[in-house]
Formats: sequence, C-alpha cells, structure tokens
Amino acid sequence: MSSARRARRQVRESRALGLVLTPKAAKYFDRRPFPPGAHGRGRRRTESDYAIRLREKQRLRAQYGLREKQIVRAFQDAKKEDGLTGEALVELLEMRLDSLVMRSGLARTIFQARQTVVHRHVLVDGKLVDRPSFRVKPGQVVMIKPKSQVLVPFQVAAAGAHRDAQRNANLWQTPDYLDVNLERLRFELVRRPKRSEVPVTCDVQLVVEHYSR
Repeated sequence: MSSARRARRQVRESRALGLVLTPKAAKYFDRRPFPPGAHGRGRRRTESDYAIRLREKQRLRAQYGLREKQIVRAFQDAKKEDGLTGEALVELLEMRLDSLVMRSGLARTIFQARQTVVHRHVLVDGKLVDRPSFRVKPGQVVMIKPKSQVLVPFQVAAAGAHRDAQRNANLWQTPDYLDVNLERLRFELVRRPKRSEVPVTCDVQLVVEHYSR
C-alpha cells in the first residue's frame, strides 16, 4: 500500500473511530470531527451494547495498528497476568518494541515504527531485533544501530521532528516509564508502564467484555 493511500485510510479511520491516530490525520480531523460518509454529520442512531464494545476494541486495535489475531493473542496473555485484565492488556501492548519505538519519538507513527523494526534498524541490548511484537523488558536499552543512524529518517528523529509532530497533534507526552535520548537515538524502558499513564484512548473494560462474551 502506498504512503498516500495509507494516509487517506488513516484519516477515514480516525474520523470513524472519533480519535486522532496520526499527526497527519490531526488537521483533517479538526476540520471534520465526524464520521466519513454522506450521513457523517447526522446524529448517531442508538447503538447496541455489542456495537459499543466492538468500537472500543477497534479503537484499541487502531491505536496500535494490530491485526485481530495479534490483539487476541495479547488478550490471552493479559488474562494470565495478576490484576485487571484490561489494564494488563494495554500495558503488554505498550511494551511491544514497535509501540515503544513510536512512543520514544524514534518514529512518527506506529506504522513507521514497525517498518523501522522489520527493516532491521533496531538493537535491543546490542542485539538486532526485527520482530515488532518483541516484548521489551524493564531495564533493556533500545537504539537505532550505528550504521543506520546516518540515514535521513533517523537524523530527522534525532532532531526531535517526530516527537514535535506527535506533540502538536496531542499524541505525544514524555512517558515516565521511558528514559529517552533522542540525540543518541536510544531509550531505556525504565519500568513496566501503568495503564493510567499510557496515552491510549480506550475503555479497556469494554474491550475485556467484548472478548469475554
């Protein structure tokens, strides 16, 4: 899929789900903060409980750019965790390598972060990792490998451009669970994220109810 086509899809998805998914979608969402289509401006009809739970699941999926099988697998892992399943689900998703690469400002969007990992630009504790789903552990250091640091996209990241774009779209804040050094193109996961500090818009209890039905 071309970048232009993906951008258009992300704008439509942002409007359909009622939240900004990418910095580029932010300006379009501001102008048209209603669902796409001829009847987007109209009042929504009464939704069923199922439809409400489904939409929350879709909102969570969209923010992490996951396929259904991926989020189901994460949900199964979250059920094995201590505490509330919904909170554990978000925390586990946030610890994915692609999620943290985006959150740190090394990539502009979750899709760019995933591409960065898959194209073998990322080291975890000095070892190459090309799986976006790799779960980073507290204390591990993630960085762009030295040979890749001279490439334009990473020079842009080092200058703070991705971070600033996310911040301007209200998508970015410095998470306390990350120690980020953009100039060196590296960060450390200091500790496990807490649901309350993960900048994801979603009613996780409704997601749990959707998958528990």
